[in-house]
Amino acid sequence: RFSLLLLNLEEYYFEQHTANHIINKGCRDERKFRGSLKICSKSIIFEPDDNNQPIIKIPLRDCVSIKAPEDNEANNLFTRDTSGGISVVCNQVFLIKERNIIAPYKTVRGKTEHLFQLDVAGKLGDVVQTLHQLYRASCLDKMGDQAAMITAILQSRLARTSFDKNRFQSISETLHMECKAEMVTPLVTNPGHVCVTDANLYFQPLNGYPKPVVQITLQNVRRIYKRRHGLMPLGLEVFCTENDLCSDIYLKFYNYQDRDELYFLIATYIENHVTEHTAESYMLQWQRGHISNYQYLLHLNNLADRSCNDLSQYPVFPWIIADYSSSVLDLTKPETFRDLSKPIGALNKERLDRLLTRYQEMPEPKFMYGSHYSSPGYVLFYLVRVAPEYMLCLQNGKFDHADRMFNSLAETWKNCLDGATDFKELIPEFYENDSSFLVNSLKLDLGKRQGGKMVEDVELPPWASGPDDFLQKSREALESQYVSEHLHEWIDIIFGYKQKGSEAVAAHNVFHPLTYEGGVDLNSIMDPNEKVALLTQILEFGQTPKQLFTIPHPQRIMPKLKSLSRASSHSVSITESPVSSNEESFEDLTEESITLAWNNIAKLKLDEQYKIHKEAITGIAVTCNGSSVFTTSQDSTLKMFSKESKTIQRSVSFSNMALSSCLILPGDTTVISSSWDNHIYFYSIAFGRQQDILMGHDDAVSKICWRDGRLYSASWDSTVKVWHCVPGEASSNKKHHFELLAELEHDVSVNTIDLNAADTMLASGTKEGTISVWDVATATVCFFVVASFAFLFSTDSRHLLSTGEDCAFKVIDVQTGMLISSVTAAEPQRCFKWNGNTILSGSQSGELLIWDLLGGKVLERIKGHTGAVTSMWMNEQCTSIITGGEDKQIMFWKLQY
Repeated sequence: RFSLLLLNLEEYYFEQHTANHIINKGCRDERKFRGSLKICSKSIIFEPDDNNQPIIKIPLRDCVSIKAPEDNEANNLFTRDTSGGISVVCNQVFLIKERNIIAPYKTVRGKTEHLFQLDVAGKLGDVVQTLHQLYRASCLDKMGDQAAMITAILQSRLARTSFDKNRFQSISETLHMECKAEMVTPLVTNPGHVCVTDANLYFQPLNGYPKPVVQITLQNVRRIYKRRHGLMPLGLEVFCTENDLCSDIYLKFYNYQDRDELYFLIATYIENHVTEHTAESYMLQWQRGHISNYQYLLHLNNLADRSCNDLSQYPVFPWIIADYSSSVLDLTKPETFRDLSKPIGALNKERLDRLLTRYQEMPEPKFMYGSHYSSPGYVLFYLVRVAPEYMLCLQNGKFDHADRMFNSLAETWKNCLDGATDFKELIPEFYENDSSFLVNSLKLDLGKRQGGKMVEDVELPPWASGPDDFLQKSREALESQYVSEHLHEWIDIIFGYKQKGSEAVAAHNVFHPLTYEGGVDLNSIMDPNEKVALLTQILEFGQTPKQLFTIPHPQRIMPKLKSLSRASSHSVSITESPVSSNEESFEDLTEESITLAWNNIAKLKLDEQYKIHKEAITGIAVTCNGSSVFTTSQDSTLKMFSKESKTIQRSVSFSNMALSSCLILPGDTTVISSSWDNHIYFYSIAFGRQQDILMGHDDAVSKICWRDGRLYSASWDSTVKVWHCVPGEASSNKKHHFELLAELEHDVSVNTIDLNAADTMLASGTKEGTISVWDVATATVCFFVVASFAFLFSTDSRHLLSTGEDCAFKVIDVQTGMLISSVTAAEPQRCFKWNGNTILSGSQSGELLIWDLLGGKVLERIKGHTGAVTSMWMNEQCTSIITGGEDKQIMFWKLQY
């Protein structure tokens, strides 16, 4: 029945002794109860073995005297008593869990005496000495002085003990580190010793509670996070699961060096097994539909220091549904949903206007909202029916007033919209599978409301048939099309660029400065009383999550004609649009075959290889039927290779300068080649002759692209030019007609370009490694990214993948320019193809590498060229690949599955 929640906040449980509690000693009605006497830093607690008897809690500050036989000082409060026990006289005592029922504590006021006889009489002197020290601490006027004295007592006890090595799982384990720390659970910290070996992480509580040792096998660890605890960088949380809300252990250290050393030891151990995920890598998975909205929010909360073990930083989830009155919940109507672009406080314009008026008149530091959207009180407001002892701990043994309880969803939502000081968001439990927090299954007496109605289960909206149905529909709402399209707006407010500064002011998202990370430096406050008071205020008020993003968060990519629905396991299932099987379009079949090909890309096999040039190959183009392969090279030639006869059928040289790239115009009649001699050459396949020359640049032409009658050319003259092109006719010697539509100016030479599928954006890369993304229609730059010599848009135009001298693949969100994922290779990758999730790249050493972009690792290495892979072509079905290299060879690759 005893739990650490019976202690006050910031109180420690030191030791326990088997004892008898004697009431009315020496009288006819003397009674004796056997149980356990617990010595805590601010109280004495006696837990009787008989569950019907109440647990007794005596606050040390309310003690009048504590007597014991070892005390001989006549005038001391601890005066001699020959009873053989400890006599405690106090003015107030709390009775808890009488008849083993969880209820508000009963307070017994007035002077009473309690006699405790220890089973081991020899410990009496030590126990009394400890109580003497703790009593003196509790009598100090100032909270800071009390905390300092209790901390000194605690540190002395920890210094006198060490981890019991007999608790190791194996005698062969090697000790790597041992230090002092506290295990953190909601509202409670428990001091003890931490130990890390080559196989396990151990924590041994000083008091042996709730068990002698907590052990975690390092092999099972999946995630590890550094945490801010009590505003200080002293926390560490360890998870043995990938997606669970709750961790396996949360530790708080006494200095950040110990915390960082332990983090390093565990992280070093698990880095071979586990990829450390960043907010950006989760963002990529979420954007592409690999993880659900729920899972993404869970990961963001974790990365932003939110933990189920810290109620002042509990995971925060959004209100999604705004309709609590309809009999049917319609998830196709936008008005069913809350506006996710605004904080709760800005949803009601009238209330916001009043708050803004007050904000304008307020002296610095200004804030719009006097309370936060997440605090210990709000978390327990929602969870009181399943965590009543936490509420009693937080509120000094009392439940909240019945009318202020979580009585009804509709009432709570209305109060969040209209209440003068109510701006709370939700907690993850609203989107999980366990509905027990909505039901008073413990039959708690939570009080009587005005009108005489008892507080029982939470009143649900008409559209929910019961608690489980309510959660099911809430999950469906969270994973709905509307929320998937707008969730990034809420992320901007809570975790992103609208959290602080001028953007927060513009978004009406300004809270008290103390709630923000870095809002106060506790180390700079010398006065211990001021420090304790400030910390208490901050922890009770709530804290704003750590800021994860400083630029706008990209939107989720929603599948066309598909909708996301939520499976019970929080995984995402794709529900097809209502199309019958005989109506399935050719595009769908092509998409399926492409997906199949990429899923089997690691089964790529070398089919044939031919040395057809005298220098490195710079470009590959293939006719629609796949029979003819055109290649360009630094040896200045354009060659036409026949797949059927396996011979070179044409070899053309336009000048003595290198050719840099080639492409075939629609219809397979003309090949265009770009040259270092500043020209672009048009070659007629049918007539086997040079058809035209475009003299469009003042320096080497590095890359060309063709889309819908437009030619895009990049040059070392620092420009990219867009040409409208009317084809000529080789038979009549009619020349091509070229009209310059746009000129995109750069500071230095442009080495490469790529167009998105819709032809609306063009990316250009310079010799310095800068990528510029241009709006083609307006010829203006959207944003810049640094360090690249190869890049491609994704098929959906939402992302750009680049690679450069730093050997890293970087995924950039095209909307915002945000770097959202990065994986690093051991050597530069010269060219690649990708489908959004998997990369096939050609390396500096000649190998082909297959990458899992989301997992951040190489899946396969395939031996290829004897020098760098310089060019790569892939057919539309992604089943056939041709590579060219510095070794002057072209290689034909096939998928075999």
